[in-house]
Amino acid sequence: MPHITLSSSLPGISGLMAQRQDTAGPLNQLADVLLRGPSPLSRGHRELIAAYVSELNETRFCSDSHSAFAAAQLEGGASLVAAVLRDPETAPIPGRLRALLRIAAEVHAAARPVSGKAVAAARAEGADDAEIHDTVLIAAAFCMYNRYVNGLDTELPASRDYYAEAARRIVAHGYGSTR
Repeated sequence: MPHITLSSSLPGISGLMAQRQDTAGPLNQLADVLLRGPSPLSRGHRELIAAYVSELNETRFCSDSHSAFAAAQLEGGASLVAAVLRDPETAPIPGRLRALLRIAAEVHAAARPVSGKAVAAARAEGADDAEIHDTVLIAAAFCMYNRYVNGLDTELPASRDYYAEAARRIVAHGYGSTR
């Protein structure tokens, strides 16, 4: 049961955004820029970073949502995403993405500088400044989104079909879309 009374029965952050449309706009805009805007990282890889950080933060709604969004945009789909969430070190992903996920994990762990070792490892795999920047910003933003969802103890959807429908909408139209 959520800690606040919500005016809709929407699950997770969706219910919170329906409740507070004044904050929903900027939060959706940030998600759209981070996950769909210009970046050297593919949309699928950015969604995977969001799903991974959400998994580390034990935010089931966000992990399941962004896992579905990533799966819809990555070759390998849901099985690839599940492998990454289980263990990115053994998942069948490029070394560069593995190194960026290590950076995301450090951002998740504490509000301190990412280690020089993690940055050097990402650079050794070919990551550039923009990819490192975007990874850190996505990870930091998802720590905020996760704390928003978990902090208010939002509910999960009644059916897992919710995630597939949300993935269809997000992939086609972006965040904040009601289509």
